[in-house]
Amino acid sequence: MEATAPKRKEPRKPLRIKVISMGNAEVGKSCIIKRYCEKRFVPKYLATIGIDYGVTKVQIRDREIKVNIFDMAGHPFFYEVRNEFYKDTQGVILVYDVGQKESFDALDSWLAEMKQELGPHGNMDNVVFVVCANKIDCTKHRSVDESEGRLWAESRGFLYFETSAQTGEGINEMFQTFYSAIIDLCDNGGKRPPSSVGVSFTKEQADAIRRIRNSKDSWDMLGVKPGATRDEVNKAYRKLAVLLHPDKCVAPGSEDAFKAVVNARTALLKNIK
Repeated sequence: MEATAPKRKEPRKPLRIKVISMGNAEVGKSCIIKRYCEKRFVPKYLATIGIDYGVTKVQIRDREIKVNIFDMAGHPFFYEVRNEFYKDTQGVILVYDVGQKESFDALDSWLAEMKQELGPHGNMDNVVFVVCANKIDCTKHRSVDESEGRLWAESRGFLYFETSAQTGEGINEMFQTFYSAIIDLCDNGGKRPPSSVGVSFTKEQADAIRRIRNSKDSWDMLGVKPGATRDEVNKAYRKLAVLLHPDKCVAPGSEDAFKAVVNARTALLKNIK
């Protein structure tokens, strides 16, 4: 009796995906894409006019994927051009310049613009987002630290990478992880599977860290009014200490926030009789 020949594993069909870039002008969106696709850095700034479109093939795991990349201009002038390209997107590269705080603060506006253009039936929960904290080679001018950027991204279930289009740092790793997550999305029927980012901290913890980071003084940091009693200060401190203690909170920036709360309490109690 002849042995049955093992069946050959059929190659998986190439996967077509659509990816867009978002972020303010001059944050390095085009440079990140060129660094990955063309292995080069363009030092001279050339503003993207409306939309720059490209196609590339990449091999991720055992899958060939054909990527349609829409590199969108960041200037508000081109809103009427880019607003048609948000639909049917599987992945978004969201970029800010670590040396320009305003480009980081604008990320919420970019998400709002996309949500508006997708309309009431659009679902951003089924899109893979990766946040690129770009230009990390310019360390002297950095104004957004890693913990702040990572907290913003991970609290939303987004991937986060520190990148430099100039040196290439973080670029390949970012795209490999990004495309791999999109494959998982497509294999899951177009729905984002439980995030590998895994938000292991609460919204309350994330909000507290942001508030502490942006506080104007020790009173504001503890969330008490000037002139509060020792008991009120201690009560506010204990609540935050339990919430943010590094042994129990893994949110990015929690350790610095905890230290700031301890220092704020010490400073206030020195001046309260």
